[in-house]
Amino acid sequence: MLSFLGTAGLVPSWSGSVVCIGTFDGVHLGHRAVIAEAVAEAESLGKPSVLVTFDRHPAAVLAPDRCPPSLGSLGSNLRRFEELGIAVSLVLPFDEALASQTAEQFWEGVLKGLLRAERLVVGHDFAFGRGRRGTASWLSERVPTTVVPPFETGGARVSSSRIRECVLAGRMEEAAILLGRPYALEGVVVQGERLGRELGYPTANLGLVCNQAVPTDGVYAGLCRTVRGTYAAAVSIGTRSTVGGSRRAIEAYLLDYPGDALYGTAVFLEVARWLRPQETFPDREALKRQMALDVEAVRRGFAR
Repeated sequence: MLSFLGTAGLVPSWSGSVVCIGTFDGVHLGHRAVIAEAVAEAESLGKPSVLVTFDRHPAAVLAPDRCPPSLGSLGSNLRRFEELGIAVSLVLPFDEALASQTAEQFWEGVLKGLLRAERLVVGHDFAFGRGRRGTASWLSERVPTTVVPPFETGGARVSSSRIRECVLAGRMEEAAILLGRPYALEGVVVQGERLGRELGYPTANLGLVCNQAVPTDGVYAGLCRTVRGTYAAAVSIGTRSTVGGSRRAIEAYLLDYPGDALYGTAVFLEVARWLRPQETFPDREALKRQMALDVEAVRRGFAR
């Protein structure tokens, strides 16, 4: 897949394309349906499939006090687009200038003028341009437009906000169903206070790389993808009150990890299943015994 940040440098020589547009936060099952339709229509026409998205959630500019945490980084979204067969991704910086454009300006300047869209594929609730005037019906007056209906599971629509609610409540298995994969936190391994090492369970402390939704405090079963392989993980999210912690931390004990410290490396931490809430233990020995039980619960779960 070819990716462009902004329109500078993108000089397409194709005569027409099939374009889908959206924020695509988390690239969940509903987003996948839109993207799959665009890819299929492009293949049937022998045209490139082009996905237009933004470098941040539009609310970060339009309503920053109400901007929700993301379900993943822009980088992870781009990887998903490529996996789904998109030929070209155009990432537009969502700033005041873009927010103030009319639907007509965006259509003439980007969709028709630059990308030469001869078909569009959008979700059922899509709208763009100042005042959200560029609805699907508005587009269909200018170019053939396919509107993909809502994707539902359990009788309810799949949406980024619904997934975000699941994540923040620790309902990770439900979130995974809506995403079509386990929810993953992204970041780099940073130095912690080495308390896990003192207890016999050295952990990788995750420093997030974006304002991402973090599951509620608790202990989870997960999977950690590192530069040295993928390992089952017992994941702790919370303040570590038993050892006098006050700062919220995301820690992962990697089962059977034989390697050196991962400081400074990128990791993807899939948080798959809730095990128990965070607790305050009477002493470190009690905490150590519970950690052993947590690790065994993770091991049994992955063995199944």
